[in-house]
Amino acid sequence: MQRWEHLEHLDRHLVDELTQVARETVRDELREQTRKQRRRAALYAASGAVALYAGAAVALAAGLALALVLPDWAAALITAAVLGALALALRNAARPSAPRPAPGRAAVPGQRHAAPGGTAAPVPPMPSVPPTTGAVPPRRPDGDGGGGPEAPRA
Repeated sequence: MQRWEHLEHLDRHLVDELTQVARETVRDELREQTRKQRRRAALYAASGAVALYAGAAVALAAGLALALVLPDWAAALITAAVLGALALALRNAARPSAPRPAPGRAAVPGQRHAAPGGTAAPVPPMPSVPPTTGAVPPRRPDGDGGGGPEAPRA
């Protein structure tokens, strides 16, 4: 019996060692992936900052060009209005809009609005009464009960 106990100890030691090697391997792989992703995220952030400055320079150039033919205050106002309209258009493009019914036509409950491609699937109407869960159906007058073999009989 002592021989088997010694082998059990070796098995336990081998499993512990394999577990430790697997942990170290996974940890090293995750560190490498994290390092690459961190570098990529830093490059995206830097490119965003540079794009912001480039946009500001373009807006300044447009304002200065308008200032050649208009008073300074008017050029600044026009430039701000154009940038505000551009920001609003970009925000609306990024946000999904809720479908609206066509003018002169009321929305029917339980019916989907047609998508721009005209491929809307019909939706069944919503029931007026919520479903009851766990309710027992009433017994039939003929005494069958309608419950099948598992229905209790008196």
